Amino acid sequence: MANEQTVFKRANEACELCGNSEGLSLYMVPESPNDSDNCAVAVCSTCLPQLNDAGAIDVNHWRCLNDAMWSQVPAVQVVSWRMLKQLESETWAQDLLDMLYLDDDTLEWAKAGIDDREPTLDSNGDVLKAGDSVHLIKDLTVKGANFTAKRGTPVRNIRLTNNPLHIEGKVNGQTIVIIAAYTKK
Repeated sequence: MANEQTVFKRANEACELCGNSEGLSLYMVPESPNDSDNCAVAVCSTCLPQLNDAGAIDVNHWRCLNDAMWSQVPAVQVVSWRMLKQLESETWAQDLLDMLYLDDDTLEWAKAGIDDREPTLDSNGDVLKAGDSVHLIKDLTVKGANFTAKRGTPVRNIRLTNNPLHIEGKVNGQTIVIIAAYTKK
């Protein structure tokens, strides 16, 4: 069993993800190979609820992973990779994920805790990725914004959502959710 004092000492009495020192607790990384100190992370009261509930994620808070992902502690690397993977629809998170290097064993551990999500497909069956540019294939009435997005309208730098059937993008200066099947690359 991981020793709380040992992990907190390793973390210099601060959250190993964001550096906050308030409300520290021990977070055992799910799917860990064992329950040693190297499989636990010291986290603050801001990070912990977001690690346990994907619906409570504050995207901007996790920009702190820019520093945390370089930790020498495999558990911190795994948590960083998993969180960046959840946020990969954000361009900054995708950039960090592209830079992050994990050795084979650590990467296998990180992937063990991630559900493979269904890919987001356009009308032609092409896989859409965050940052892609698409065109609308039909006129779409945008509810609540009182305009119609016309067929052929380009939507650049799209973001993926938790629902593989939807994407987010800007049309007429407003960010809207679009059914992916109504677009093409």
